Amino acid sequence: ANSPSLCLSLSFRSLFTRKAKEPKALSHNAAGWRLFGKTAARVGDPARDPQVKDSGVSSGPQCPLAAGRRKNLEFEPLSTTALILEDRPANLPAKSLEETQRHKLEYEEMVAGARRRELKEAQKKKRQMKERHRQEDSISNAMVIWNNEILPHWDTMKCTRRVRELWWQGLPPSVRGRVWSLAIGNELNITPELYEIFLSRAKEKWRSYSETSSVNDNGGASLADRESSLDLIKLDISRTFPSLFIFQKGGPYHDLLHSLLGAYTCYRPDIGYVQGMSFIAAVLILNLEEAEAFITFANLLNKPCQMAFFRVDHELMLKYFAAFEVFFEENLPRLFSHFQTNSLTPDLYLIDWIFTLYSKSLPLDVACRVWDVFCRDGEESLFRAGLGILRLYEDILLQMDFIHIAQFLTRLPDDLQPHTLFTAMANTHMISRNRRWAQVFSALMKDGNKEVDKNSSPALRG
Repeated sequence: ANSPSLCLSLSFRSLFTRKAKEPKALSHNAAGWRLFGKTAARVGDPARDPQVKDSGVSSGPQCPLAAGRRKNLEFEPLSTTALILEDRPANLPAKSLEETQRHKLEYEEMVAGARRRELKEAQKKKRQMKERHRQEDSISNAMVIWNNEILPHWDTMKCTRRVRELWWQGLPPSVRGRVWSLAIGNELNITPELYEIFLSRAKEKWRSYSETSSVNDNGGASLADRESSLDLIKLDISRTFPSLFIFQKGGPYHDLLHSLLGAYTCYRPDIGYVQGMSFIAAVLILNLEEAEAFITFANLLNKPCQMAFFRVDHELMLKYFAAFEVFFEENLPRLFSHFQTNSLTPDLYLIDWIFTLYSKSLPLDVACRVWDVFCRDGEESLFRAGLGILRLYEDILLQMDFIHIAQFLTRLPDDLQPHTLFTAMANTHMISRNRRWAQVFSALMKDGNKEVDKNSSPALRG
């Protein structure tokens, strides 16, 4: 009663609960309640006011919502459902003129604030819708160009400046799989019939091997043991894009992913199944038909960089890390020094990124954009994407220690947007002392392990 302001805001439900508990207090101040919200409908009429109808409030003349204090409300906030107590209950002293005026101003400010918030939200939605329409128009126009001008003349068009610029902007989803397949190629000359042969062999292995079959007692891995890694695939599939729920058991793509990975394990028993393959296969399955996805998958893993990582070729991996650090120091000297001070070597974060071609580390739409550029530029783009990520979060990483940096790079923010990453990648220069990536890497290959051992991870050297 002694409070300087009794301007109360209550939800409808809490108000009606109070009415049930304190009928006398509300019966005395029925005219003191002002509706703060929608006023177009005749409040108290269940047929026109669904909020009142849902609340079970009587529409009779005794309803406190029937007060005639709504005619001055020109703006009707859509998100507010509250009542404002203008006057004190009858058993308390009346407000002074000054207090009444102050409460009136407070009420008007509440309405104005609601209007500002609503207008701001409407403007935000309008901008989002405009951007969405712009992106849809851009994708639609690009799709026509790719289908009518580029794909029919792929061999002559793929290296032109115009096509490369369109490629950088992102492939339309409807042509993405086909462009990936053409860009990766089929040097292994795998046919759909060959895929069926290895798939049949995989199914035979599933029937003959138990889930406990793994390796020999002496730790060696025979050919049969490599193929028995088919059983390990089952464990990994459930961890593949778990938020999509389409690759898990019972999902529409579970069996397809299982079949593709099983067929590859029989096709390349010398490699077998390696954790991380499921993410690459899953991305291809989302963009290609089954047999074509297998052909592209096998040829992709046959690329030198992927083969080095999946076969765990330590010496070759060290050369890749050394080349990466050359461009890391060139582009981000402060962060490079900070990583060295904290003994944070590339193997601690690059292995996971390269193993899955970023499909596990980045949001799926962003990862697909990285794949687009990878199919255009080859392995260089994978390390450029890594430098783009480091550039994007440089200020944050400079404030972290070893543990927090490793944790952050292992699980990148979910809200990472494609345009922000690609802006960072565009500002990353893959030239060091007038040498491009291929020249730097080739020089490291010729120089042997001397420079690699100097700059690389002690863990891998050991």
